[in-house]
Amino acid sequence: MTHSDQQAMIRELRDYVRKMTRYEEEEFQMFVKRDKDDEDLDARSRRRLQSLYDKYVPRGMYRS
Repeated sequence: MTHSDQQAMIRELRDYVRKMTRYEEEEFQMFVKRDKDDEDLDARSRRRLQSLYDKYVPRGMYRS
């Protein structure tokens, strides 16, 4: 997953924050902060971001 893929996933997920549980929302906000600081996510964080994306973004939306 490239940095641009991460940014696209975060951008898409912003529309679904209201559907997330409190824990997922806090975790997502951490991803947003790390993206804002231009930090690359580690393997575990990338998998978690991907799982949030798969859970909340409908299949017809952007896929990398």
